[in-house]
Amino acid sequence: MIKGVLNSLGFRLLLLVLMTVLLTWLCLNKEWVWVVIAGAFWLLSIHMLRMLYKRNAQKVAFMFDAIDNSDYAFKYALKVRSSDDKLVNKSLNRITDILLQAKSEAIQQEKYYELILNSVNTGIIVIDDRGYVFQINNEALRLLGLNVFTHVKQLRKVDENLESLIEHIQPGGKHQISFYNERGTIHLSIRASEMTLQDKHVRIIAVNDINTELDDKELDSWIRLTRVLTHEIMNSVTPMTSLSDTLVSMNKDMDDEVRSGLEVISTTGKTLLAFVESYRKFTRIPTPEPSLFYVNKFLERLIQLSKHQNDYPHISFVLDVQQDDLILYADENLITQVVLNLLKNAMQAIGHERMDGEIVIKAFSNNEEAVIIEVSNNGPLISPDMAEHIFVPFFTTKESGSGIGLSLSRQIMRVSGGSISLKSDSEAGITTFVLLFP
Repeated sequence: MIKGVLNSLGFRLLLLVLMTVLLTWLCLNKEWVWVVIAGAFWLLSIHMLRMLYKRNAQKVAFMFDAIDNSDYAFKYALKVRSSDDKLVNKSLNRITDILLQAKSEAIQQEKYYELILNSVNTGIIVIDDRGYVFQINNEALRLLGLNVFTHVKQLRKVDENLESLIEHIQPGGKHQISFYNERGTIHLSIRASEMTLQDKHVRIIAVNDINTELDDKELDSWIRLTRVLTHEIMNSVTPMTSLSDTLVSMNKDMDDEVRSGLEVISTTGKTLLAFVESYRKFTRIPTPEPSLFYVNKFLERLIQLSKHQNDYPHISFVLDVQQDDLILYADENLITQVVLNLLKNAMQAIGHERMDGEIVIKAFSNNEEAVIIEVSNNGPLISPDMAEHIFVPFFTTKESGSGIGLSLSRQIMRVSGGSISLKSDSEAGITTFVLLFP
């Protein structure tokens, strides 16, 4: 109790005031011996106040050093010699708790914004004037095809024109760029804005994938064109075919050459109508009715069906499903058409001559929990020139092909909310079609 009083700020201030009054009185009465003694006590009271101030100043300095080093675990003791020390320690502990809470809230808010940033479909890159990346979201990494992106120079491995564009794009600028990688031709729209972040001038670059937008516009154009063509062809050919059949049935005694000509017209017309009907499927895909089904059993069934429908006994099939319980939510009937078409194309690409033909079907889920099915074959590679057109209606590399299979597959994947793409490995001699179900 006595120690607490002696160490309190009030006692030390009172002692200093009393010693100041006493020293002044002694000086006025010229009691020089007592002046020396009182002066010593006056200096002692000054020293005691200075030590109290120094001790509290050291506490504050230690607290800020600990906070600067992100150490919020320390606490000042509340069992001390005086109530003043207890109040100071309690106040400093409270400041530490407030700062810790503020930091925790800032971290939570930063994680919240980061989660939002990684949830958008736009790639975001924050870059300074020296080309260093401050922040980047997952979508930007995916679009650029990088796992780590810390400096703009890393884009040189992706595409030199892309590196130059990102490095020199000015705030307010908007550009489009295309480049080719293992996923095919990539079309990006890039915009830039600016701000000051942590006392540094930075540019915020927004990157958008316009592949889907371009594909949708192109596909819609083909659908409209195909509808017009099929409508006009059927309106013209159907009456001709019907009239030919009528003339043949009405005139039993007509000249054989005339009959033969009419029958040729009728047969050719019916063949053309059947051909046009196949294109009508491209423009009239039914609305998907999705359901859950196991990918492993689904692919096993389609492999057996493909083997039965196509006579290629020398081609081996390898099925690699990442998880036995991998489930896909889609219209099973529509996706069946896509996979069967890819398997048929793979077998035809390998052909009858190659004895070591192999088709590998892989299925797995990626980090975004999207289901991916890959159909690969070791037949002749598709040239880059042809790769740009293989999904276009009417385009085919086969003499007897209709050019409808892959374009129909792309349309089915589109209405199913997924995508189909070509990926070629020239070194391994492997052609792969990738089905993505987000």
